[in-house]
Amino acid sequence: MNHNDIVTLTSVPSSDIAPSLKKGDRGEPGMPGKWGKEGPRGERGAQGQKGSKGQMGTAGDPCKHQYAAFSVGRKKALHSSEGFQVLIFDTVFVNLYSHFDMFNGKFYCYVGGLYYFSLNVHTWNFKETYMHIMHNEEEAVILYAQPSDRSIMQSQTLMLELQENDEIWVRLYKRERENAIYSDDVDVYITFSGYLVKPSLD
Repeated sequence: MNHNDIVTLTSVPSSDIAPSLKKGDRGEPGMPGKWGKEGPRGERGAQGQKGSKGQMGTAGDPCKHQYAAFSVGRKKALHSSEGFQVLIFDTVFVNLYSHFDMFNGKFYCYVGGLYYFSLNVHTWNFKETYMHIMHNEEEAVILYAQPSDRSIMQSQTLMLELQENDEIWVRLYKRERENAIYSDDVDVYITFSGYLVKPSLD
C-alpha cells in the first residue's frame, strides 16, 4: 500500500469492550501483626458516685493494757516466826495500773505473758537469810545466804511464763534457825521488782 491509498478506521464504543480480568474471592485473614508502641496516657476520668454505706462490723475485744511493771521496797527489818511470812512492802517506786497489791504484798497478773522478776535484800550479821519467790502457792526460786560475820546485799532474778490471775509474792521461811533480813527504818535495803517482757498472743 502506497501513500495514496486511504484507510478508513471504524471506532468501537468502550462499553462494547469486555473486561480482560475478573475480581477474585476474598482471601483468608493474615497473621496478627506485632503490638504497636504504647500510646500516651489518657486524661483522668470524672470521679464516680459515692458508694452506699457498708454493714457494721462485729464488736472487737475490750480494751486491755498490754503493759505491766512494778517496783516496791521495804524499810523495816523482818525476823522469822513460827510459820511462813509474806513479805509486805511499804515503799512504791513504780506500780503501773496498781497490779501490785501493797496491802497483801502480791503481784496479780492481769496480762498473761513472759515476765522478769528481781528480789534484793540485805542479810543480817550471824543470821541466816532464807526466802522464796512464790508463783501462786509453789516455790519458784530461793534466795539464800548462810550466817556470816558480815552483812551483804543478796539478790535473785528469774523469768516466768504467767497466766492471767496468777500471783507472784515473796515469803520468809519459818523459824527453824535464826532467819532474818536487815533494814534500818530509814533507807530502803529490800526491793522487789517485775515487768512484762512479752504478752501472750492469745
